[in-house]
This record gives sequence, structure tokens and C-alpha cells, in this order.
Amino acid sequence: MSPTPDITLRTPVTAIPGIGPARAEALRALGVRNIGQLVAYLPFRHEFEAGEDKLVNLQPGGVVSARGEVTATRVVRGRKTRFEAVLADETGRLDLVWFNGAHLVKSIHPGMHIRVQGKSRTHAVRTYGIQLVNPRWERVREDEPPMGAGPGADRLRPVYPASESIESRAIEGAIEKILARALPLIEDHFPEQFRRERELPSLADAHRMMHRPDNEQEVLSARRRLAYDELFMLQLAVQLRRAKQRRETRAPALKWSERIDAHIRERIPFTLTPGQDSAVREIAKDLQKETPANRLIQGDVGSGKTVVALYAMLMAVASNKQAAIMAPTELLAEQHYLNIVALLKGSTVRVELLTGAQAKEDRESTLARIESGDADIVIGTHALLTERVRFIDLAVAIIDEQHRFGVHQRATLREKADDPTSTPHTLVMTATPIPRTLALTIFGDLDVSNIQGLPPGRQPISTRVVGTEQRDEVYAFVRERLDQGDQAYIVLPAIDDSDSLRGVRSTLAWLEQSHFAGKRVAALHGQLKRDTREHVMERFRSGLIDALIATTVIEVGVDVPNAAIIVIEQAERFGLAQLHQLRGRVGRGPNKSVCILIGEAVTPDAVLRLDAMKAIADGFQLAEKDFEIRGPGEMLGLKQAGAPPFKVADLARDHDLLRMARRDAAAWIERSPDLADPTEELLRTRMLRAHGQWLGLVDVA
Repeated sequence: MSPTPDITLRTPVTAIPGIGPARAEALRALGVRNIGQLVAYLPFRHEFEAGEDKLVNLQPGGVVSARGEVTATRVVRGRKTRFEAVLADETGRLDLVWFNGAHLVKSIHPGMHIRVQGKSRTHAVRTYGIQLVNPRWERVREDEPPMGAGPGADRLRPVYPASESIESRAIEGAIEKILARALPLIEDHFPEQFRRERELPSLADAHRMMHRPDNEQEVLSARRRLAYDELFMLQLAVQLRRAKQRRETRAPALKWSERIDAHIRERIPFTLTPGQDSAVREIAKDLQKETPANRLIQGDVGSGKTVVALYAMLMAVASNKQAAIMAPTELLAEQHYLNIVALLKGSTVRVELLTGAQAKEDRESTLARIESGDADIVIGTHALLTERVRFIDLAVAIIDEQHRFGVHQRATLREKADDPTSTPHTLVMTATPIPRTLALTIFGDLDVSNIQGLPPGRQPISTRVVGTEQRDEVYAFVRERLDQGDQAYIVLPAIDDSDSLRGVRSTLAWLEQSHFAGKRVAALHGQLKRDTREHVMERFRSGLIDALIATTVIEVGVDVPNAAIIVIEQAERFGLAQLHQLRGRVGRGPNKSVCILIGEAVTPDAVLRLDAMKAIADGFQLAEKDFEIRGPGEMLGLKQAGAPPFKVADLARDHDLLRMARRDAAAWIERSPDLADPTEELLRTRMLRAHGQWLGLVDVA
């Protein structure tokens, strides 16, 4: 075999002995094309592997490893069916048994060479020899040398994410052949002093310890360094983006005075709660500066975020500027429009609604009023992001239910200001509180206002979870409440039935003919025209409809105080945050409110979700529980936002490491706002490669 030629981290994997076209293609499918990517391809776990020994040397009572030729196999039927095999080498014999392993007769057969590892014991039948029960096994070539043999050769063996085309052992072998040559090529982006102060190994050492650890402590040390790198790079990108925006853009400093404050509060038909008042004061302080506000407003369902947003928009109007609020659905945008118009009735504030469903003529006239400045407050959906929408003087941009919008969508709305050197103050709102750990990552560049507590008059909601066999009983109970004058929501996961889903239309027909006979019932879903939706909602709000059979279009923005009952069918199909949002449609009036979840939880996660809904009423606590159940990867639109996933870091267990990385990144950007020092070139390059595109940092440096 010829010696490995000089290499770089960009050398194709085909330069590694034993990596032919087939294996190179299999590695490519795993995202590995060159030696650098191969070294960065980390094991997902390590398992103890005993050093191989000859069969004659094996003793009972310990974990042993050996290889040899399979000389005989058989399946023994009985109360405990088992598969037996005999392994032999030039020194002796070893008996192997796998209980419930009859399927192995198709995989292990005489003449094969295999390697086995397991705990040895005195033979259960014969009076001599030892036996391995349910050992791990793998096929090996007859001429393949052992990777570790003899006394003292025990090791932690890396186990890599593999595929049908290439197994972990082959990946391990490829890395083993190149690792010693590749490690010296790995440059560290952190200075030695920085690493020493944080007890971090060098990047090269971390990769060596992941691929070829001497002990478990080395694995932990390597993982800590690599997890820290992932967290630090994200925090550095977020802090750099924040510093860049604050340095290179300005926002209009809005007017505020006690008189303006009093005038705005006169428009609000209730006294602000302490939580709302605190958020309003934080926002008012932000908006009076030329530094663009970038604030997250989060509160539980019904905590009054819309009123807080209106306060910010009226500050813009008081300064002769424009404001916009973007909602994820037409129904929510329409609800915001109707609520805000009602609150501003009798004022001179001009409010416009812009959605994709508008007739062309109405849309053109709305666009003209926005561009001319004849619209003070604009409420819309994604339609606000189109090129045709131009504001003359946008000062405040608000994104509602922000987790439904990606980073670039939020940035597009900010760029709607007519002056390219100016950017509007940005507020993002959510009724799905963000877990504390997650708030430090993707939302790390936002200031946060938490609206704690609910407005006066909000009632506690009793939550029940029942099986499908109690459906008739549930609707009999709902009928009783309807007869008493209450109104109800019935929520379905789909408009039409399918093999596994109940739909709105069939449920409406069934209830009209059975439990709700004689009651006024209507459907509400996304396929209805806007005028029809508004008509249905107005009739429901006015008490002319007793029960609304709907999809999740009612999830947010629907406020009907007399609605005291909500039934959610097939509740196991909904996420925890969505269930909590739907539950929040009731409990808004004086009557005792009930949320009934009908479902059959068939997965462990579904059981946990429904149990959490029954036990927890607070949205902030539910957010933490949701984080615990689902983990960060699936939460809050992270995939939609475009954030690359962590490969090593685990936000559920690395909270302290995240805080350290955030603190270090903030201090680094404070010292070097542009990362322009030549010594930072590698750090800047790796940060931009990881996060530059999705955070819009490609133009930095």
C-alpha cells in the first residue's frame, strides 16, 4: 500500500486508502466530501470495547472480545427459542447464544468470520468452557487485523451515524487512517489564553478525543469544547448583527410626554394591568431613542399584548409617523383591524387593512393611501411584505405571533421605511412564551418584555381530557351549557374528513342532527371568503350563533366573552402551544369556562402533552414543559427561521455553557465590534459560514 500523500482538509476522501467510488458516494450522502468534513463527522456515542484476545485465554465473569470463524449454527425451538453458534480460532472454541434470535440464522452461517463482544459466563450446559449470551457481533474479513488486541487494549469505541451504504465501522476505519495526518491541519480560532481561562482543549485535541478517546473524561472534555463552539458562534453572530444594526442604522425618535401618555390611555377602555404598564413604559423608553428598538413582547394567552402594541403605534401617530402590524393569518389581521378601529372610534387616526384576499381595486387604493401617507396604521398579513407596499414614513413595525415568521420576513418588513438610512422600531409579539434557554439563542438579539398576569375579569379555565368513547357525553354536556345561554367552540384538525381525521363539515352536519338540534350552529375555516368569515364571526360575537364549528383559524385573536366552552377533537394531533392558544379562546367573560380535549394519546409525547394541559394553566410554565418534551429543534419555528441545527450542543442540558458563551460573545463584540483584527479572520470566517446567511450577515467584513 502506498503511503498517504500530503493532504489538506479540502483533499477529497478518495485520497484515503480504501475509499473507492462506492464508499466516497456513501460518504457524500452523509455530507462528507473531503478530509476536513470527515474529521468533523463526529460519533454520536461511544461504547466500551474490550481488547481482543485468543479464545483459549478468555475467562468467565468479564466483558470479553474475540474473533474467529463460525463453524456451526442451529435454531433451538422451545419456550425460549434461541439461536446458537460456535466460534473457533486456532486456540479453541467459544459457544454463542442469542435468545429470541432465530432471525440470525439468515445472517450468521458457517464459514463466516465474525467478531463478538459480551459478558462471558461459565457454560450453562457443559461442565467446561465459557459462553457469551446475546453478544454484539459484526462481520470481519479473515485477513483484517484487530483494531485493538491483547491485554490492556480496552477502549471506548466511537459509533458514528451510518447508513445502509456505509456502516459505522467503515467510517471509523477511514478516520483512523487519516486522523494523525489531519489533526495538525486544524487551526484554532481561539487564542490559547482564552482557552486556558475556560478550561477548553484545543480544537485539534477535541477532535482527537472524540474520535480516539483514552477515557470517558476525554469524551466529556471534547464534547464541552465543541458544544461551546456551536453556542459561541451563534451568540457571536447574534451580537455582531445587533451591534451592526445599532451602529449603522437609526430610527425616528418618537415624541412622548405625560399628555401624550394620558391621551393614549384614554383610548383604552380599562386600566392597564401592572404587567401591561411595565411593558408600555419599557417600550416608550425605547421609542424615544434613535437607536432602533428590537424588543420581544411575550405574555400568556389573553394578557393584553394588542393593547401594548396599540400604545406603541399611537406613539408613532402622535409623532406624525406610520405604524404597521403584521399577523400570520387573515382572520387574525381582520380581528386586529376590527378591535383597533373600535378602540379608535371617533379619533382622526386612519387605519387600513391589507391582505392577499382583497379585491384588486380595494387593494390598489389601500396601497396608494399607504404610500401617500394617508394611512396612519396599517394592519396586514404577509401581503405587507410584497414589493408594491411602500410606506412614506414607517416608524414602528410590529410582528404578531412572531414564531410563524422567519428572520428574513421580519427583516423585509423593517426595510419598508422610505429612507434607506432609517429603520423602524421593531416589536415582535408572541402568546407562546419562549423557554428561557431558547430565548438566549435565536432571540438573543432582542430585549424582552414579559407581560405577567391577566387583565381583570379573566376566569380560570377547567381542563378535562377524555377518550373518544365519551364523545356523546361531552356534547350532551355542551348542549346543557348552550341551553343556559353560553356559547361554544368546537375545534377540528381539518375541514373535510379523511381516513384518520374528523372534519368540520361532517361534524357540523352530525351535531345539527343530534346534540345541537334546534341550536344555531355555523362553520368557520380558511376556505371561506373574507366577507363570509367576518359575517360569521360578527354573528357569533353578537350571540346570534350558539356554537362555532371551526378549524384552528380561531387559534388567536378571537375574543368573545360569552364563549365559555371549547371542545378540541383529536387533541393528540395538536402541539402543546397550540392547545393552550385554543384554550385561551374561553375564560374571557364572567361564566365558568371549560376546555375539553377529546383524544386517544398513542405516543409517549402525546400523553405528556395532554397531561400537561390538564395540570398546567400558566403559559410560561407550559412553554418550559413543551421545551422539555420536544426539545429545541422543533420549537417556535426554528426550522422556518432557517437556523442551522446544533450537532453537539444540547440546549436542554447545556444551559450553563450557553450562558458562558453568551457572556463571552457579548464581551468579544464589545471589544471588537467588526471582528476586523487580522487575528480574528478565522473566527469571523467560521462564524459567517455557520450563521451569516440566515442572519443576514454575509455583508459583514
